[in-house]
Amino acid sequence: MIRVATLNVWGRQGPWPSRLALIRQELTDLSPDVIGLQEVWRHEGRCQAEEIAGDLGYEIAYAPAFTAEDGRIQGNAILTRLPITAQHHIPLPVAGHEPRALLYVQASDLPVYVTHLNWQPGHSAIRQEQARFITAHMAGPPAVLLGDFNATPGSPEITYLSGLFTDAWTAAGDGTPGDTFSRDNAFVSQYADEPTRRLDYIFTSAVPLRTWLTFTTPHNNIWPSDHYGLACDLTLT
Repeated sequence: MIRVATLNVWGRQGPWPSRLALIRQELTDLSPDVIGLQEVWRHEGRCQAEEIAGDLGYEIAYAPAFTAEDGRIQGNAILTRLPITAQHHIPLPVAGHEPRALLYVQASDLPVYVTHLNWQPGHSAIRQEQARFITAHMAGPPAVLLGDFNATPGSPEITYLSGLFTDAWTAAGDGTPGDTFSRDNAFVSQYADEPTRRLDYIFTSAVPLRTWLTFTTPHNNIWPSDHYGLACDLTLT
């Protein structure tokens, strides 16, 4: 059995030191073999993936996606306790909008991919193009695709991916909608005028045994992120 997880860390927004402590504590308790992270910032020698991994025994792979005007680099990261034997990243098609990337890591026998698709509600056509691009660059089974897809179940882009891979929440969740962007989260209700919905996914050609929401517990009204994470126990056979 292998445990995988995903979390959009929301960059350094909000009270980052307090959020970092919550993320690290849950990561310690959850103890995934592999976790994919989105909206991970690097700036002036500091990297959020390194801050999150700390001394927890993870190897780190990072894929820059775009550079802001102040020099901050935003991208995706993979933390893995499985040995990394290969890695690369490629930019996604974005039709002139905010750059996005796909990060690939060969973690022992498991190909792992992490991405973050365009966020604008009207960009379904771009996300569909990005989804087709991603699947064209993925290795054969077993494989895991983690990320914030900025699309709801039933959208064309998610329907396309669900036709090729198992949606781990649909296959092995608890039967609830599995919303990962929720107005119950104070950061969502305070900073985003958007409805509650599922945006984050674990797609796999392996067999999901159990899938659940993670990074959902606040402390003093501070949440780990504006997104909840997902975790999945899966078997490769």
